[in-house]
Amino acid sequence: MQYQALAKDILGHVGGKENIVSLVHCATRLRFKLKDNQKADAEGLKKNPGVIMVVESGGQFQVVIGNHVHDVWQAVRSEGGLSDDAPVSSEKGEKSSLLGSLIDIISGIFTPFIGILAASGILKGLLALAVVCGWLTTDSGTYKIWFAASDALFFFFPLVLGYTAGKKFGGNPFITMVIGGALTHPVMIAAFDASQQPGAIADGFLGIPVTWFNYSSSVIPIILASWVSCWLEKKSMALLPSSMKNFFAPLICLGITVPLTFLVIGPVATWLSQMLANAYLAIYVLAPWLAGAAMGAVWQVCVIFGLHWGLVPLMINNLAVLGHDSMLPMLLPAVFGQVGAALGVFLRTRDARLKMLAGSSVTAGIFGITEPAVYGVNLPLRRPFIFGCVAGAIGGGIVGFSDTHVYSFGFGNIFTFAQMIPPGGVDATLWGGILGTVVALVLSCALTLVAGMPKRAASDAAVPATVGENDVLSPMSGTVLALDQVPDTTFASGLLGSGAAIIPSDNKVIAPFAGEVASLFQTKHAIGLLSDSGIEVLIHVGIDTVKLDGRPFTAHVKVGDRVQPGDLLLEFDRQAIIDAGYDLATPIIISNSDEYREVVTVAATSVSAGAPLLSVSHQ
Repeated sequence: MQYQALAKDILGHVGGKENIVSLVHCATRLRFKLKDNQKADAEGLKKNPGVIMVVESGGQFQVVIGNHVHDVWQAVRSEGGLSDDAPVSSEKGEKSSLLGSLIDIISGIFTPFIGILAASGILKGLLALAVVCGWLTTDSGTYKIWFAASDALFFFFPLVLGYTAGKKFGGNPFITMVIGGALTHPVMIAAFDASQQPGAIADGFLGIPVTWFNYSSSVIPIILASWVSCWLEKKSMALLPSSMKNFFAPLICLGITVPLTFLVIGPVATWLSQMLANAYLAIYVLAPWLAGAAMGAVWQVCVIFGLHWGLVPLMINNLAVLGHDSMLPMLLPAVFGQVGAALGVFLRTRDARLKMLAGSSVTAGIFGITEPAVYGVNLPLRRPFIFGCVAGAIGGGIVGFSDTHVYSFGFGNIFTFAQMIPPGGVDATLWGGILGTVVALVLSCALTLVAGMPKRAASDAAVPATVGENDVLSPMSGTVLALDQVPDTTFASGLLGSGAAIIPSDNKVIAPFAGEVASLFQTKHAIGLLSDSGIEVLIHVGIDTVKLDGRPFTAHVKVGDRVQPGDLLLEFDRQAIIDAGYDLATPIIISNSDEYREVVTVAATSVSAGAPLLSVSHQ
């Protein structure tokens, strides 16, 4: 299995399967609830190249993985023999603070379906864009089908939340899902509609008056009802004879919890939902620009510590009660502030490894995944992260002042612009949201370019006045490919620099010039070199081979070593890479190619190791 080695390492550093109470994942993180956090080795786990960062917050041991977190989650579950059918451990983890417990409950309920939640919101936004642009009409069959696909999750929220809340509270999730189904049952919705008619006769349950509400899209009522149901279930299972448990425990839960929800829990929870929405609205109306600046400044700090989950239910509640939410647009500049800072690092640095990491982080950040940019690029350099927060505050203030809203839930990314389109069509609030986000992106990038890079990281060494031909020899034998034929858009687009690629015919990588080893990835799949004449080269063996955790690779040099043309740098197992399903195409990139007038591939369709490959011409 592709991530088996990483899964074993993670399990070992969290104290083994026996120390795990629960395991879920969100967009980029594995979230462990451990019995004893002292048994976990966060520092040791951070050394694994497959781990971006380890964060202990909200009562959780969080391992930041990146976009492929779901695959790693499955590998960890497979390696540890964990399943969804039963609790991982019957023992409780360490006690945490009230805030930590709340964050743990919220993340446990919402993370299992966070991907489809974001996808539904994006689809709603794209439909709004299609209507505004005249591509679709709301009465067309195409629109109705896609609208049903985008709205189903939100309309039937009580069913989905009933299932995940039931699992989180340790009960039978199908019982709590049925309770959610009762809240959205057509008979109950019809009863609500009838109660809104003039002269409607009050209805009740066993003579007790019922206040009817439409619970579709609601959040808080089903969560509270699920907690009550799970409490009843545990008490019933403890008291009932074993022959009666399977039937009568669910009967008690349904027979008591559903009426109790319509009589007490639902009205109280609905009142609480409205109070929360109105309280947020009052604060927002008081000083929207200040609210936007504050959210833009601190959002990424909250993400680092996992505290952002406390705001997710509030956004969803705003949408359910008010029909729109102003918090999410204020967070978008915070996201793009960090993206802009990472872009500034990419444009400024001459370090091949940092440039590649920053480039991939920008791509991920555009789609809302900022952890690679924050942990891998901005935080280690400090100033880019600060500039990202400052720019996020300024952009958030602009968005708040513009009174921008979203009309479906999602997470801050490029698709959020479509979700900002009001039902009545494009207006100034949309342009204010776009302006604030662009300001955050451009400002953080500019600040990072000017003052965000330490001299050591920027590495502004002067390039000699003359550069000869055939400066870069081929580091391996094989078939030469044009760079735009590489099956990876980051390399093929020339984002990391100009060069060529080789499909290797042997298992060795040699030095292409006299110089030194500037960087070497921990996974040994890529190496950065600096020639004596100032040429920076990145050799990346295969595509996505970082996921192999270094298994097929052997390094014969280390960072700082002097090398001469033909010196052995790396060895790799071609067959192992092929068997693992990865492409062998190896980009050879001149990462500072913007300092040269031209980079030309001088090799033919095939090349031998040590033969001329690339020629550069000075500006």
